[in-house]
Amino acid sequence: MEEIEVPQYFICPISLQIMRDPVTAITGITYDRESIEQWLFNNNNTTCPVSKQLLPTDSDLTPNHTLRRLIQAWCTQNASLGIVRIPTPKPPLNTLQVLKLLKHLHHHKTFVQLELLALDNHRNKKCLLEAEVPRAMIIFIINCYTINHIQKGLQEALSILQFLKIPKKDWPLLVKDHDQIMDSLTWILCREGMENSVAVKSHALLLLKKIINKGDTCHVLERLKPEFFETMVRILRHGVTQQGMSAALHVLLSASSSTRNRIMMVEAGVVQEVVEIEMGAPEKRVTELTLAILFHLCCCANGRAKFLSHEGAIAVVTERILKVSAAVDDRAVFVLAMVAKFSGTKVVLQEMLKVGSMAKLCMVLQADRAKYLKDKAMEILKEHSEVWSDSPCFPRSSFCAYVPY
Repeated sequence: MEEIEVPQYFICPISLQIMRDPVTAITGITYDRESIEQWLFNNNNTTCPVSKQLLPTDSDLTPNHTLRRLIQAWCTQNASLGIVRIPTPKPPLNTLQVLKLLKHLHHHKTFVQLELLALDNHRNKKCLLEAEVPRAMIIFIINCYTINHIQKGLQEALSILQFLKIPKKDWPLLVKDHDQIMDSLTWILCREGMENSVAVKSHALLLLKKIINKGDTCHVLERLKPEFFETMVRILRHGVTQQGMSAALHVLLSASSSTRNRIMMVEAGVVQEVVEIEMGAPEKRVTELTLAILFHLCCCANGRAKFLSHEGAIAVVTERILKVSAAVDDRAVFVLAMVAKFSGTKVVLQEMLKVGSMAKLCMVLQADRAKYLKDKAMEILKEHSEVWSDSPCFPRSSFCAYVPY
């Protein structure tokens, strides 16, 4: 078969393939649109691949129609050699087109179209943001809550808010302008019998995480109600997707930094549910989240009481020490420290001895861990040595071998 010689200027400098939608950057270099957009937006580069000149991500990429027609003509001339003519690319999306779509949100297919656009490429996402699609989606979600009816398009609306990278600076105003969004998401999480319920609730949890992490955190956390935490407990108990569960734990961890919220979380039953999750031996990141939540909740007396009321709580926290990560070791040792110091009855201390808490603390003394953590482990051992030292389970050799440095 005759070898086909492709003109060099038909080749994209990035993909080294024939360009299908040639565009010229402000540096004067022409690339295939897909390749240069991936270079700029997906890989977060800010320079021209060829000239190395500065190329901001918001700079224009001008369609090179002349070159595209030359490529198409060349393809047609070489059709007998197996060359397939490249199709004429569709005109790129613009903000005006999106605004026209937003006028038809009463049709479910509009939400489907917007979701597909949000999934497609950075250029589309930029147009959706410029047309204030996130605000429109939030208003739609709140409207569902206000009329107490799940409308078609809810799943897509939540999905769109996940796919669009809303600038962090825009979140506080979005939440402030639409302060019913938290109640609306809580309402969604409470609903039973929804179509695609697991997916919808997972999307709602991911949106909650974004709002708390990127919005006016203090303002949002101060407005949380007992019903919110009761709903989160039901989510933990009945489960959603793995991604949704992780988002729920992130939300609870953020909320637990407030004394006001800790009280509501304990009363709602968060401690018991978090321990139950940990009893299932979850993945590393989930364990790091659950132990961090337990640490905050055990800072209050009611939290420690709920922790101790679960017969497997001390054992599962003890078991995680030196088996998951340094972050887990930190939280687990401090949870045991608070329990031993403030709730250390004889029964509790005997339970800690029985499940191996003391042995693990002695292992921490010998492990490659931070000095402050070793000091905390030693503090616990010294404080209760009179109770534990008489037991054959108490490892005197490890206890005596520790030398602070």
